[in-house]
Amino acid sequence: MRRVVSLYLPTWPTDRLRRRLGPDAPSPDTPMVLVGRQGRKRVVLAADLAARAHRLHPGMAATQARALVADLVVHPFDPAGDAAALDQLALWALRRYAPIVAADPPDGLVLDVTGAGHRYGGDEGLLEDLIAQTAAVGLGAHAALADTWGAAHALARNLAEPTIVVARGGPAIRRLPLRALRLPADMVDGLGRLGIDTIGELEAKPRAPLALRFGPELIRRLDQAYGRAQEPITPIDAPELIQVRRVFAEPIGAPETLARYTLKLVKALSEALEAQGLGASRLDLRFERIDNRTEAVRVGLARPVRDVARLTRLLCDKIETVDPGLGVEAMVLAAPVVLPLDWSPNADDLGGPATPDIGDLVDLLANRLGPQNLYRLAPAQSDVPERSIRKLPPTAPPVPETWTRRWPRPSRLLAKPEAIEAVALLPDQPPVAFSWRGVRHRVRRADGPERIFGEWWRRDGERDAVRDYFQLEDEAGARFWVYRRGDGEQSQTGDLSWWLHGLFG
Repeated sequence: MRRVVSLYLPTWPTDRLRRRLGPDAPSPDTPMVLVGRQGRKRVVLAADLAARAHRLHPGMAATQARALVADLVVHPFDPAGDAAALDQLALWALRRYAPIVAADPPDGLVLDVTGAGHRYGGDEGLLEDLIAQTAAVGLGAHAALADTWGAAHALARNLAEPTIVVARGGPAIRRLPLRALRLPADMVDGLGRLGIDTIGELEAKPRAPLALRFGPELIRRLDQAYGRAQEPITPIDAPELIQVRRVFAEPIGAPETLARYTLKLVKALSEALEAQGLGASRLDLRFERIDNRTEAVRVGLARPVRDVARLTRLLCDKIETVDPGLGVEAMVLAAPVVLPLDWSPNADDLGGPATPDIGDLVDLLANRLGPQNLYRLAPAQSDVPERSIRKLPPTAPPVPETWTRRWPRPSRLLAKPEAIEAVALLPDQPPVAFSWRGVRHRVRRADGPERIFGEWWRRDGERDAVRDYFQLEDEAGARFWVYRRGDGEQSQTGDLSWWLHGLFG
């Protein structure tokens, strides 16, 4: 199933200008508009959120805007600069999110993220990361994910707050206004005079009379939104991208044929990378079908690589996910992320033992399981147990921190502590029995307490917090790591409830 993201940047021209001005930019609370000419008039062509709060909007006369807001900041509108910057933003999204990305002028991007959501924990995680990354650079954004470009475009501009994910585009867009279909304004006005104001009302009308009166554009946009007609996404083709292309005289589609030409493309790309002393950290292989649809696969690498056999194997592992349709007429292999490839010996010193290279295994597992599911654990600077562990990439260098050895730690730490019912003779003594998940355990041996204080510098709620940890062994020989909230003397340190946090092997 195809999955498409539409990224909408409602204040793109003014946000871009603020980024370009840097420290000289006015504060976000200062109304700002961009002015240009429409015929003989000077009108507002873009307004930021502060200006819109003062009821300034595109299309308003510039003199009227100045009269309404005394401290209005006015700059010239730069459509060419906005378009060029939008292409650069699309190139950034291509490197980070998906192999098929295009600018959606004048204020958005479109991304074919089919099969890419698992890298971010699902479709919702991908949209959240997209919004967070754009917000980090000062861009206001809304994003929608649907099965078609038309549906995602409509939802991003009308329902996303700031994100929305729908399984099927059709039902979600029925109540949206007709302008969401990207129809000309005069066509929307004409339909409105007929009493048709929403997409659902348009979908319910007979198609032939509408096509006869308004032309084929109306039906085409409607069918594209509902997935009945193709709307191909032409990926951005930046000159700085290192890529190779192969066009076929006759369409191909057999998996073994696709694999054979994949090898040839990898060889050509490796030569191009070698000429520049680079290695690929990410590869995109696109299959351009004869029906104008593009299929793509993406592989990531732990380190920059240009080994032909290794890259070919990773790409061919994903060919089975490609639908060639009626045939593929061209294949494009691109390296959106490249890094310098420095030679280093595979030994610690002359005559020393060789250092095993696990990069091939890491790449194989990461592309099959998803990079977020492949990591190694390392110590972190914290006395709170759940914060003393962090995830690192498999090939990350060693960290200087070490875990404390003053007290033993369980081999299995629960993702979240689980409440237990415990019986203790005194508040500061270990339990003599406890119940966990409906099973009662009688304690035979106990050790503790180990007191851990809250990290007051993180949040106020931990200023007085205390945990007393105990190691318990029941009559069956199972060993548990439990703690009590509070020190048993002052109520603000905790409520004296008991929690199970880990299991010893």
